Amino acid sequence: MLREQLGAQAEAIRQLTHQLDWFKKQLFGPKSEKQMFDLPGQDSLFQPEEAPLPAPPADEEERPIKAYQRGTGKKQRDDGCLNDTGLRFTSDVPVEVIEYLPPELTGPEADQYEVIGSKTTYRLAQRASSYVVLKVERPVFRRKGSDKPITTPAPFNVLDNSLADVSLLAGLLVDKFQFHLPLYRQHQRIQQAGITISRSTLTNLVKRVIDLLRPIVDAQTDNVLRSRVLAMDETPIKAGHQGRAGPQKGKLKSGWFWPLYGDADEVVFTYSNSRGRAHIEAILSESFNGTLISDGYAAYARYAAAQENVTHAQCWVHSRRYFIEAQKDHPETVTEALQRIAALYRNEETIRTHGLTGEKKRQYRLEHSKPVVSGFFQWCRDQLASGGLVPSDPLTKALNYVLSREASLSVFLENPDVQPDTNHLERALRPIPMGKKNWMFCWTELGAEHLGIIQSLISTCKLHNITPTLTWWTCCNASASIRPVTSAT
Repeated sequence: MLREQLGAQAEAIRQLTHQLDWFKKQLFGPKSEKQMFDLPGQDSLFQPEEAPLPAPPADEEERPIKAYQRGTGKKQRDDGCLNDTGLRFTSDVPVEVIEYLPPELTGPEADQYEVIGSKTTYRLAQRASSYVVLKVERPVFRRKGSDKPITTPAPFNVLDNSLADVSLLAGLLVDKFQFHLPLYRQHQRIQQAGITISRSTLTNLVKRVIDLLRPIVDAQTDNVLRSRVLAMDETPIKAGHQGRAGPQKGKLKSGWFWPLYGDADEVVFTYSNSRGRAHIEAILSESFNGTLISDGYAAYARYAAAQENVTHAQCWVHSRRYFIEAQKDHPETVTEALQRIAALYRNEETIRTHGLTGEKKRQYRLEHSKPVVSGFFQWCRDQLASGGLVPSDPLTKALNYVLSREASLSVFLENPDVQPDTNHLERALRPIPMGKKNWMFCWTELGAEHLGIIQSLISTCKLHNITPTLTWWTCCNASASIRPVTSAT
């Protein structure tokens, strides 16, 4: 009886210690999941508990090493840079030329000198204000002998009866949603420039512009849903308030962004106040037929199982994270698991290096990656069968996690268009958690929907190396030119 009690207490202490280590890592540990291994035969000075990197198999193909060539001292640039030393900039950057004349060229004996060349120094400068007021003057005239005054029409503006130029509108959106600068900070910057404008005016301007951009994102969503391979994830956000009686609003509610990544490198952020399967069905059920890549959240698996034309593929990186959580308790076993998974990604790197696509990519995976995958799952079964692991052990959870998803983790072997993970989607949704550190939450659920619209455009622009400011300038003008007259008042 006492022995059982002590064993239960020891297990409880182990679980609590594991939770404490997890929280400490989240607060103070590195965010990167890259594994650092010691070189074989070399002792570690600071982390003796980590297992060394196992020796590579003897039959591994040797990679060719490029011959070293001494450089010329100047970096070769192909991005349109005008200056190859010192400060580098493109032709799009405005340049203010300042000419310094020595006393010899301005004095009484200036005619005794001749200029034989010049030396140029570039310095990066910043002006006190980036805001200007556009003063548009239109003459009012009349034909001689007539009393009817004539004037030219006002220049086109994106928003009717608005004091904001399209350049200001694009700047507000880019600063807030790409560089995470809240409107109240932008308002302070405008005031410091000597311009008086209310913060509520800026808020209304942002709302009206986003309404103009909504049709573009709707069309982008339709195109994403036509993809043969679609990646989907979810990330939480605080948006709106819980209803309660009285003048004070309730606590902020929890909402979720559900980003979709299509096979044309387009990202769409849809918003829902629920994390349930119903939102997945509402977005995908009528339009999507293909392969859905996701993490291990059960709602995706249940949705895919109920659809005849949807194949569910799951992420190897999420599976890998379960093993990392067990690394402290089982360093040698986890190291072997991570090395087996790393072999898959070495194959993927080879595929990218050689530019394999289509059937060639599929055949390479079947020849090189399929044996690795089969061996990994058999190794997981052997670890469970060996005994000595309790159900609450992190390694047990990691092994059961991957074995219960063996079919979905193997989908990428047969379909060359399917990636083995959702890293491309996680990189695209990174602006949401980064933004929450600045603007923290969305005051309303409508604001969360607007945030999803803007981030859909920003993330897609980044994927295609397009500057959002110039894109939105064009999109705002195009959307405003075809809108109904009464759409914005």
